[in-house]
Amino acid sequence: MPAPPCASCHASRAALRRPRSGQALCGACFCAAFEAEVLHTVLAGRLLPPGAVVAVGASGGKDSTVLAHVLRALTPRLGISLQLVAVDEGIGGYRDAALAAVRRQAARWELPLTVVAYEDLFGGWTMDAVARSTAGSGRSRSCCTFCGVLRRRALEEGARRVGATHIVTGDHNADDMAETVLMNFLRGDAGGCPGRGLLSGREGAPCRAARPLQFASQKEVVLYAHFRRLDYFSEECVYAPSGAAVARLALAGAGRAPPAPAVGGCQSRALPGLRHYWMALNRGRPRLAIGKGRRGLDEEAMPGTPGDPARAPTSKAVPTF
Repeated sequence: MPAPPCASCHASRAALRRPRSGQALCGACFCAAFEAEVLHTVLAGRLLPPGAVVAVGASGGKDSTVLAHVLRALTPRLGISLQLVAVDEGIGGYRDAALAAVRRQAARWELPLTVVAYEDLFGGWTMDAVARSTAGSGRSRSCCTFCGVLRRRALEEGARRVGATHIVTGDHNADDMAETVLMNFLRGDAGGCPGRGLLSGREGAPCRAARPLQFASQKEVVLYAHFRRLDYFSEECVYAPSGAAVARLALAGAGRAPPAPAVGGCQSRALPGLRHYWMALNRGRPRLAIGKGRRGLDEEAMPGTPGDPARAPTSKAVPTF
């Protein structure tokens, strides 16, 4: 049975049926509709005012690649300028390939690229060094916890270097937001953290952070990358948590009272700052930063333990965070 005609242009055969609407569209019309919806998100949310210098967090993955491609197409209508900012977390056998994809994108799109490295920003620490320091912590997500804090600050530093007024990231699409609500519900956080919003910003941060793909589904992001034939890196990070997180949460939470939600109903807002994590690493006490709060950071690590500062990068002066 032949494909029906495109419901938009009526000239080409439909190549897909949109997951969100069921509308049969050809590839070109789907991409145009996707771009129009991102444009509406930006304009309705007042995310990127005319004249904004926008730092695009470029990881080389599909989300950031799609975001950069769409914003580049919309630049004349938005009146903004784009800068690609990539973060080198220092993950051997993984990040080099992803950065290679980012460099290919920057060259192809003729966009300036700035790369900031954890090792340069955080006193010699890389994610490989953090992983060695947190080994045996009994917390499978410890690397991601540290990386999330370090990465946000690295992006802010990259944005500062290029003179950006706004940062945009491709994370937190519609599927990610639904997953966040479900995961926090299973943790007992009734707030569900649904309201991180399209715009956010740490107090004292040099610019605002925006998420233009927050209403786009994961499937449509992938379809857009397919029809635009975008080149992106698709390997999973070597430190990504393994296993079924939902199943683990459901079992772990059985028979226990849910934790009290933090102010605003989102536990992530109560996480300690970057200085806290950096001090925990350099004192050889990473587990204190992961789950036991600030108490104990003034204690010295026992020599010979997995967190012995002598085994990890150190810096006499605390970096300017």
